[in-house]
Amino acid sequence: MSDRPAVAYKVLTSGQMSALERDSSFTGAPVDVADGYIHLSTSAQLDETVARHFAGQEGLHVVAVDLEALGDAVRWEPSRGGDLFPHIYAPLTLSAVLAYGPLERDDGGKVKLPVAG
Repeated sequence: MSDRPAVAYKVLTSGQMSALERDSSFTGAPVDVADGYIHLSTSAQLDETVARHFAGQEGLHVVAVDLEALGDAVRWEPSRGGDLFPHIYAPLTLSAVLAYGPLERDDGGKVKLPVAG
C-alpha cells in the first residue's frame, strides 16, 4: 500500500474545462504538451501551484483526478524543491475525474477542493 495520495488536482482554464467536458478527454495545457505529460498537484501542493502558475487569472477550474483509475500512466517525479508531483503520461479522461468546479478560496485564502455532488 502506498502512502501517496489517491487523488490529485489539475487547474484548468475555462476553455480547457469546456474541452474536457465536450471531448471527455484533455491532452494538456501548452506547458503539459511541451513537457510531455500532464502536471498535477496534491492537495498540499495546490495553493503554491496556483500562486506560481495561475496568479491573476480568472475563470479557473479545479479538477479532482482519481490517480488509481489512471494506473501506470501516473508517475511521481521530483519537481519544485524536490517534492514529488504526480504526472500523467496519457490524456486525462473525464472517466478519471471525481469532481470539478470553479476555483474558489476559503476564508483563509486557501483553494477549496471540489466536492462530488
